[in-house]
Amino acid sequence: MKVVFDTSLLVAAVRSKQGASYALVSLLPNEQFQICLSVALYVEWQAVLTRAEHLPVHQTPENALAFLRYLASVAHLQDIYYLWRPQLRDPNDDMVLELAVASQAKYIVTHNARDFQNLNFDIQAITPSTFLKLVRSQR
Repeated sequence: MKVVFDTSLLVAAVRSKQGASYALVSLLPNEQFQICLSVALYVEWQAVLTRAEHLPVHQTPENALAFLRYLASVAHLQDIYYLWRPQLRDPNDDMVLELAVASQAKYIVTHNARDFQNLNFDIQAITPSTFLKLVRSQR
């Protein structure tokens, strides 16, 4: 199944090794799910994860970029040909939704699931902990 990891999931994953976000990233690559990625989302990941406030202690922006290159190497790169904007309040959320629609992803995995309410598409926004439970239950 295809899924989209919102930037909030990656921020949580690099901040703590204790949570569901880190556990999901640690499962990659995975036969049960494949993350989808667009150029626009990758650029956002880079901009956010290389900020000083999101870098773990003793890590550099170069370390963050290496991590992102790894994620890109295991992701399904999806071209976006049709923009569905505006659907949501935040243009960055619209970008995530467009990727999910174009890649036919089943889930958007995010810490901000309420930002993706009332979608007119067959896509569900769920939290990392809910998605992790789903993955573990399907083993």
